[in-house]
Amino acid sequence: MASARRPPAGRRQRSERRAGELPRARPTSARAPARGRAQRAPRRRSELWARVLIAVPAAIVAIVFVDLGGLPWALFMIAAGWLCLHELYRMLARWRPAALVGFASLAAMVLAGRYGNQRDVLEVAVATLPVLFLIVLARGQTAGVTVSVAGTLLGVYWVGLAFAHAELLRQLPHGGAVMIDVLIGTFLGDTGAYLGGRLFGRRLLAPQISPHKTVEGLFCGMLIAVLSVFVAGLYQTWLTQGDALLLGLAVAVLGPLGDLFESVVKRDAGAKDAGNVLGPHGGALDRLDAVIFTTVAGYYIWLAVSR
Repeated sequence: MASARRPPAGRRQRSERRAGELPRARPTSARAPARGRAQRAPRRRSELWARVLIAVPAAIVAIVFVDLGGLPWALFMIAAGWLCLHELYRMLARWRPAALVGFASLAAMVLAGRYGNQRDVLEVAVATLPVLFLIVLARGQTAGVTVSVAGTLLGVYWVGLAFAHAELLRQLPHGGAVMIDVLIGTFLGDTGAYLGGRLFGRRLLAPQISPHKTVEGLFCGMLIAVLSVFVAGLYQTWLTQGDALLLGLAVAVLGPLGDLFESVVKRDAGAKDAGNVLGPHGGALDRLDAVIFTTVAGYYIWLAVSR
């Protein structure tokens, strides 16, 4: 009777394989890579469309205020600067920055650029340090005074001076058009870097700072930035091709540098995004980090070549 018993299932499978029958393939493992690719593609498309849906209205608002100029532009710069400062000081909360001093300094520098000149902006920036020191002492802080002052001044000199220079640039002859050229070059360059990295990205640019940026994306973005400013200059008779090329090169170089600078600050602060005012695309500082650098460069370049 023992010979009539059926062998266990595992033994039957081994005997079938010995007889030459191939094991049945697992369908799940074969379909896994295809399913992964199908999931990644829509995410890339939706991310690009989200960028467009955010960038287009923001660009329209910026162009409207640039065209208005005067006090509306200054107030717009103060509001945008305060939003960026709020996000920065919130990331640096453990440093206990004196946020009110930073907000007041930014507003004063922008208004100094509106009703004064470059020297007035510099005077406000210089006066900020002793005022800040007195405020930190007045709130009874005895430990960490140095880092509190440093964190506050980071916002003043990084964010505040940039928005003051945007006001100074708007005051120059054809400054409004140059400001639009800088914005176009910066944002199109950023989009070009994003698409170039998605399509051609192979070598990481700075993996310890920003793990998703690639060398190929950097060069694509720089090329698009230069071309966009140069092409815009072809429709502006007062802007020579040489000046447009110089402005485009400055935007192409300093835009990615500003982006990397903010990435370093966020990494030190332990934050993924500066804020969430723009939903999945982070905060205002995340979107304006490159403009903060390119606007300052645009002002000094246009100031030099327009004399």
